[in-house]
Amino acid sequence: MVTFRDATPTDPIAAALLDQYFAARAEGFPDGREYRRPTVDAAQFAPSSGAFLLVEGENLAGEPADVGCGGIRTIPDGRLGPRREVKHVWVQPHARRIGAGRALMLELERRARESGARELVLDTHDAQTAAGALYAALGFVDIEPFNDNPNATRWLGKPLLPSA
Repeated sequence: MVTFRDATPTDPIAAALLDQYFAARAEGFPDGREYRRPTVDAAQFAPSSGAFLLVEGENLAGEPADVGCGGIRTIPDGRLGPRREVKHVWVQPHARRIGAGRALMLELERRARESGARELVLDTHDAQTAAGALYAALGFVDIEPFNDNPNATRWLGKPLLPSA
């Protein structure tokens, strides 16, 4: 079972998880291309414009630990209205395939919907096949690029119905 707690990208635990995420992205980037580590602006994930979460699960010893992170931030409105963008979703390898990433994505989606977003978007790279499969299973579909991220090859979106 995983739970979530609010954080900021500058929280020491979040910063360590983001370092792991960016290192893994750079290591898995296709040959011949350089991964460009982005600057994370903590203000974009503040409660007034987004959210940044830590995934609480278990470490390899079975003890409670933070095993992942991810956030949503406000970006300019799209054709469906207000949008939130998913950013920096990372789950440590030992905590994958037990539903932690899916649970994190569903929690981010819930928070986006509660904030009034009508669309949830993200960008990814074709080399991230497991992430792409998760996004597809959650209902994301290819959309037109909404940013100029040099690390991305695909842009995905999902319409959100209002909170009940």
